[in-house]
Amino acid sequence: MPGWTVNRLKRLVRQPKRYLIDPALAGAALKLDASGVLRDGDLLGRLLDTFVAAQLRPELAVSASRPRLYHLRTREGRQEVDLLVELAGQRVVGIEIKATAAPSRADARHLAWLRDELGDRFAAGVVLHTGPRTFVLDQGIVAAPIAALWA
Repeated sequence: MPGWTVNRLKRLVRQPKRYLIDPALAGAALKLDASGVLRDGDLLGRLLDTFVAAQLRPELAVSASRPRLYHLRTREGRQEVDLLVELAGQRVVGIEIKATAAPSRADARHLAWLRDELGDRFAAGVVLHTGPRTFVLDQGIVAAPIAALWA
């Protein structure tokens, strides 16, 4: 997935982010079962990130407006947005993926930074999580269950 760049933001990483087609392949390659993945929070987060990207790619490909999918990371690594969807009119939706059932405002800090930097170009931000509820985290930023991708 390509790195998103824009003149408005400086020092963005342009290198692509690599994903496996299916997160289960990573688990198989690492010889881990579900309980092994659940014991490693960092690995669980990476597999959830891969899973969500794998779900969004085909959905965006068949969308009439043809949105594009990117990732965003500053060179210093201070800000990182897991997925960024560029819509028509150069508006963007930022997506963070968290392996928690109860995300907080701290989990949305990079989305808040992106919103503040982009102004009107920021259409929305969403923190996708493993819990059951959708709720507001900050202005223009909501937390939603990963399952909402199919609702």
